Amino acid sequence: MRRSKNEVARWRMLRQVHRRRARWLEGQSRRYKRIHTIRHQVAQQHRRSILFISQMV
Repeated sequence: MRRSKNEVARWRMLRQVHRRRARWLEGQSRRYKRIHTIRHQVAQQHRRSILFISQMV
């Protein structure tokens, strides 16, 4: 069955929007992951430094 030009255009637009949103979400989660790992590393360093100081005293 043939689709009208308008229908085809609408489907194409919808697909583009969906892809854009998916990419954006992926970027957000990647960013969050990076922030999370950095925070985790900082916390670990802090704990290690506290341990090191307490061993010296």
